[in-house]
Amino acid sequence: MFKIKTPLLFIGIMFAAIFIAACGDSESSKADATREENLEVVSRFIEEFKNNANHGIVDELMSPDFVHHLTDPRLPAGREGIKVLGQVIVAGFPDVHASVQELLADGDKVIERTQTSATHTGEFNGIPPTGKQVGWTEIHIYRLVDGKIAEQWSEIDLLGLLVQLGAIPGP
Repeated sequence: MFKIKTPLLFIGIMFAAIFIAACGDSESSKADATREENLEVVSRFIEEFKNNANHGIVDELMSPDFVHHLTDPRLPAGREGIKVLGQVIVAGFPDVHASVQELLADGDKVIERTQTSATHTGEFNGIPPTGKQVGWTEIHIYRLVDGKIAEQWSEIDLLGLLVQLGAIPGP
């Protein structure tokens, strides 16, 4: 009797281990799929919004209650603020191009590190066009919910840009 139970117990334990592993793989696969979807949404935002000046893409890719953690009181809140910001940048730098250096996803967050280049041919922040080729770095953190960007935090090297434009004396 003991010899019969031992193989059955072993088979039962093995079946349970396989079931648990399969469930874990399913959750892992779902997380991987969500991570890939989030990376695709942010990649599309970068290409369409930043590189193609398609500011209408904001309504498609960002949630209606989108929050950008900006500290500029001149900009409206939410999606409208991002559109205005995009328009201001394109007005000053019509050829702006963002080159992604890193795009990382973890959970509901995507982190973007970008090198941006442009020519200053229009007014920007009260600075008349200089014709200078400029570049700056950006780091953005996006939080996504149900395939839409719900929040964004940004760090942009505005000081470096203003020095390049001659608006602030350099070192």
